[in-house]
Amino acid sequence: VRIVESGGGLAHPGGSLTLSCEVSGFTVRGYDMTWHRQAPGKERELVAGIMSDSGSTNYADSVKGRFTISKDNAKNTVYLRMNSLKPEDTAVYYCHAFRQGFIRYDYWSSGTQVTVSS
Repeated sequence: VRIVESGGGLAHPGGSLTLSCEVSGFTVRGYDMTWHRQAPGKERELVAGIMSDSGSTNYADSVKGRFTISKDNAKNTVYLRMNSLKPEDTAVYYCHAFRQGFIRYDYWSSGTQVTVSS
């Protein structure tokens, strides 16, 4: 099982970045996929999620209207499009895959740094 994100980096306030989370060893179709972030000195927080069954999405209030989560089942990849970035979006971003059945499956990526600064 591999879960690898990419696309982090430096952006100016008001700018955009797109994070990608490519998985192997399982399919994003069958998992609830979420993006989380952790800023220095703060706890990890849920940013956005896309559900496996319905495809419905949810967002933290702080990013609603600015971030968009999506997935491409054919590419086994989940994306987080981040627009109108703010300095407070600076954090390490993590991709998470979760499935609860008879057995619980829970995978985390290693994280990618996003820095928003002028």
